[in-house]
Amino acid sequence: MTVEIDNLTSQIQMAAGKAGEPTSFTQKRLSALKLMNQLAMPRMQEFSYKGWPIMPADGQLSLNFPQASDQVVQAAQTNQPDKPYFYGFAGTQLVSTNHGDQLKKAGVFCGSLAQAEKEQAAIVDKYFMSVVKPDEDRLTAYHAAFVNGGAVVYVPRGVEVKEPIELRLVQDSTAADQPLVFHLLIVAAPGARFSVMQHLMTVGDQANSANIIVEVVAQEDSEVHFSALDEMSAKTTVYHSRRAHLDAHANVEWAVGLMNDGNTLGDLDSELLGEGAKADSKLIAITAKQQHVGINNRVTNRGLHTTGLINQRGVVLDSSELIFNGIGQIVHGAHGSNAEQQNRLLMMGKEARGDANPILLIDENDVDAGHAASVGQVDENQMYYLLSRGIPEPIAQRMVIRGFLSAVLTVMPTQELKDKMLAILERKLGHE
Repeated sequence: MTVEIDNLTSQIQMAAGKAGEPTSFTQKRLSALKLMNQLAMPRMQEFSYKGWPIMPADGQLSLNFPQASDQVVQAAQTNQPDKPYFYGFAGTQLVSTNHGDQLKKAGVFCGSLAQAEKEQAAIVDKYFMSVVKPDEDRLTAYHAAFVNGGAVVYVPRGVEVKEPIELRLVQDSTAADQPLVFHLLIVAAPGARFSVMQHLMTVGDQANSANIIVEVVAQEDSEVHFSALDEMSAKTTVYHSRRAHLDAHANVEWAVGLMNDGNTLGDLDSELLGEGAKADSKLIAITAKQQHVGINNRVTNRGLHTTGLINQRGVVLDSSELIFNGIGQIVHGAHGSNAEQQNRLLMMGKEARGDANPILLIDENDVDAGHAASVGQVDENQMYYLLSRGIPEPIAQRMVIRGFLSAVLTVMPTQELKDKMLAILERKLGHE
């Protein structure tokens, strides 16, 4: 399918101009638009998403900044006063903010992408689409050209933020043909330490797509803890790419819960560029009904003495499909590095399909690398032990699954987030 460059160029210029967007950012859009006809869709090993409405058809492409409905705005603001650092996005708009005086005094910026374009122009110009490149594939080029919402978190040198910075993003599906293209840029200056929690959800029952990119720039000796709860609707087709670049001695920890009800194509990626950098990538996913989910979880060791860890756990229910590709790569010259991964699936449906594919790409001798993978049913011995003590089968099953997922659940930053994930698990299991 060919994109009509000339017509879309005019449409993007008009929409961006009406929104008051800086000319430099609009030029980035137009450069990405020109790439779309040259690029293929991303490929994922052992997984097909052919025919998915993962982005608008070429004749329906346009740049829009739709006004969110009152229902969506309310969902974005719920429980906001209880959060010390909270930012609620209703569709493409920032509608709720708790930004403490402590953050302002420390020079921390957290706000919408539109705000950052004006108040943090140097940060946006330098880092927007620098970690995930527009020319990687058609979906990244589409994102750069048609992004209609976003947020920027910047923490200056040596600043530590003790409470999590929470960003809630509510997709507006109260009307059809409202694709959400949202970008989160996180920049940690040298020595900065903080946590970011991203919560994705949907209001409305119309079919739409969501294209979500998260870029983390972790500069020297910084520490970023990123957690996410994705619970988008069954009628939302999701593509997400979350990626970090780590300089020397930086540390990035991922804890991602994929609880979407719809078809999902995802990528979680850490590039260990500097000596001594470390990434620990933990992810859980639960699929149900006729859902299809494919995930690449990748860590690439490029610097000396870097450490890349992957731990993925999945529960596959009903006739759903879940594919985990764990990819650990150590490039030539990354002496003294370590790449370890675990990919485990628990099959809970007779017609369920799941694959856990560990992939090690090692081009250096002086390294440690290993992997583990398993696909299986609920442990019969564990179930027998619980049932023999009078525990009803549904509760026993739930206890086994919770234990299986505990490696990721325990690192979620708040009890509220853990409870929410467990409640979604209960719903998917049919216990609610």
